[in-house]
Amino acid sequence: MKDNGLLNGLTKEQVEINVKEFGKNRIKEKNKTSIFSILLSQFNDIMIWILIVATIISGIIGDVADSIVIVVIIVINAILGFIQEFRTEKSLESLKKLSSPTTKVIRDGNLKIIDAVELTIDDLILLESGDRIPADAKIIRGDLTVDESLLTGESVGVIKTNRNKENNIFMGTIALKGKAYAKVTNIGMNTEMGKIANMLQDIDEDKSPLKERLEGLGKVLVVICLLICAVVTVIGIARGQSVTDMFLIGVSLAVAAIPEGLPAIVTVALALGVSKMLKRRALIRKLPSVETLGCTSIICSDKTGTLTENKMSVREVYFDGKVYEKREAEVDKNEILKEIFVVCNDFNINKNEKNFKNQIIADPTEKALIEYYFDNVENLVSYHSSFKKLSEIPFDSDRKMASVVVRDPKTDESILLAKGAPEKILLMSKYYLHKGNVVDLTNAKRQEIIKEVEMMSLKGLRCLGAGFKKNNLNDKSNLEKDLIFAGFCSIIDPPRKDSKDAVIKCKQAGINTIMITGDHKNTAFAIAKELQICTGLNEVLTGDDIEKMSDKALSKVIDFIRVFARVTPKHKFRIVKAFKEKGHVVAMTGDGVNDAPAIKEADIGISMGIAGTDVTKEASAMILMDDNFSTIVSAVEEGRKIYLNIRKFIRYLLSCNIGEVLTMFLASIFSLPNPLTPIQILFVNLATDGLPALALGVDNSHDNIMSKPPRPRNESIFSRGLWEKILFRGALIGISTIFTFIIGLYLGFSVRTCRTMTLATLVLSQLIHVFECKSETRTLFEINLLSNKYLLLSVIISVVMIFGIIYIPFFQAIFKTTNINLLQWGIVLLFSGIIAVSSSGFGLIKRKKS
Repeated sequence: MKDNGLLNGLTKEQVEINVKEFGKNRIKEKNKTSIFSILLSQFNDIMIWILIVATIISGIIGDVADSIVIVVIIVINAILGFIQEFRTEKSLESLKKLSSPTTKVIRDGNLKIIDAVELTIDDLILLESGDRIPADAKIIRGDLTVDESLLTGESVGVIKTNRNKENNIFMGTIALKGKAYAKVTNIGMNTEMGKIANMLQDIDEDKSPLKERLEGLGKVLVVICLLICAVVTVIGIARGQSVTDMFLIGVSLAVAAIPEGLPAIVTVALALGVSKMLKRRALIRKLPSVETLGCTSIICSDKTGTLTENKMSVREVYFDGKVYEKREAEVDKNEILKEIFVVCNDFNINKNEKNFKNQIIADPTEKALIEYYFDNVENLVSYHSSFKKLSEIPFDSDRKMASVVVRDPKTDESILLAKGAPEKILLMSKYYLHKGNVVDLTNAKRQEIIKEVEMMSLKGLRCLGAGFKKNNLNDKSNLEKDLIFAGFCSIIDPPRKDSKDAVIKCKQAGINTIMITGDHKNTAFAIAKELQICTGLNEVLTGDDIEKMSDKALSKVIDFIRVFARVTPKHKFRIVKAFKEKGHVVAMTGDGVNDAPAIKEADIGISMGIAGTDVTKEASAMILMDDNFSTIVSAVEEGRKIYLNIRKFIRYLLSCNIGEVLTMFLASIFSLPNPLTPIQILFVNLATDGLPALALGVDNSHDNIMSKPPRPRNESIFSRGLWEKILFRGALIGISTIFTFIIGLYLGFSVRTCRTMTLATLVLSQLIHVFECKSETRTLFEINLLSNKYLLLSVIISVVMIFGIIYIPFFQAIFKTTNINLLQWGIVLLFSGIIAVSSSGFGLIKRKKS
């Protein structure tokens, strides 16, 4: 607010002129990966290059058509890989834009939140503790303590004020304390930060731990596959088959069977999951945190605005020993309470709105106080601006109070107005108002007031105390001491309608919800009980209790506590550590600058998208775009789904690869003709490892995923019998496929016909298996095959492809296939079906035994 009115800032027209002249507030970005580089990277594999070279050599000395087709298949596979990687890059780029810094700016007299890149010269910005300064600027009102270590290396905060020359602030530095209005002086590359061209990136690009583990596994599997392929090649050559043909078969088999894309599966699944989470209002800043979400066993959530609606209204006012439930003449007579609650208050006006409630832009608590005393903007602005602001001490989470020194328009004297937690105001008070007179605040009176506060708190009401002072205002170190207690009000902030259901859902999923708040113990308990977070006061711990406890003592009781009340950010840090020491995977929410250490310490740090400070957002792994607790639960559920989808993907990919390798290996061991040609091997890879596998990444069949406890943090991706399933199913695919080939030869079919049958069996058995991978607990006969439309569509496309190369003459010539009759299809379907029946039967038997 202005001394005699509102700050207006630039007009829309001035902004447009300045943007044209000075450009955007943007630091030049690092060189991005080009589309061409992404495409080339698809060929950046030694086996691909060996296959291309071998194919070219084979074409020169033999079948040119085969060589061309092999190269075309390689290119098609590369294009599919390029499309997926390009989509992933675009998704991550979108996330960077979404999580880019925002800033509060005043334009046309209205306070707005805009992307920092949209700032221009002479813009008027509002900065508060926790904000990252978005451009170089000069403070024109207020005081800020700024961390300039990013530029100077000095970790000590620097005080900036409009009252001296130290009023320049710089892009990238952090407001640690205070509140100020500043005018932008430089933007983009002309800022101090721009001169050194160094800006923090918003999206963390750390590798997922799961991805790193799969990279290690992939290297082992590469060696195993190469050895088997070498054995197949050597045996074939030893049996007198063409060296060139066997080398092509060996390399083609290696290209098709080596799971070089295994680590990429994780990135694809995580990127798809992040996009889905964003639709549910959860912005993931660090991809590895998606993996961790599924392990979450504790969610520590702020109360106000996260578990509650953050739509506050004043319910009762207490002064001079009496409680008033609504605006009455007596309330209006107590002018000092009105002064404290309205003048010790910061707000702005949105002139574009007509409704009074929509015109007020303020913290929900301060908005509730304004709406209690006023019902139109003109009277509010006139009243507020009549008190000339001399200085202020912003709200602090440790002090739990805020103060302002103003010039009283009636007496022209200075007066300090303070509001905050009632017990803190009482602690700083030496006197109280009784019938308009200032009298000593006795212990008996203090206890009487505290009892009234507790009575209101038991109703779930949040209480706010008020005090003032007229003397000794020059002593800055003791400015808030020896106050006169004026009274307090109670404010209702009802729980969100969906919070209770989300808490119950957490219980069913083995996740404990912990409420953390700065509110009174009784207020916190009343809300927590309503939400079914706790049942008794013995499950509530206060900040004072924590102060008296050692870390060891806190660790002993932490598992029995569900509510932490009147806590400070340093208490939050100790709470997170205590839960982690007990083996829990902890998600912690926060919004203020002092919450950053606890957010960083948590396994999943969660910042508020609406109320959160820049510092907290940068320390977090996830941002709640709607500040809603149920969004956290949705994100945890999505994290569990993503992890299961990765397991499905791995199960399908490795089972199929084992089946392909085993088919060729068994043929070599039994001295059979090659059951597949190099082109046919690569076609299997194209038809089965592409679209069907990717469709598993968006599968939604998850067997009541939120009715099971969280998985252990260090659980192997192959735990709970996944390796057993992969090996068993892969062996069945390989054995059934080679049996198709053997029976075809036994019945006297031509080798070309037998290979066509083998190719059809291998492809169809894998396409059947992709449906089995939808569930780890249900058999194929219990799965809803139609629940994943992408999977269904991809399987249909693959089936059309196999029919196309079998019956269309042009493709028959290329892939060396031929028409197969009903008997031959019967053999193919029999052995493809045997796999599914055997696998499902094995699953049912195992389930009965367990």
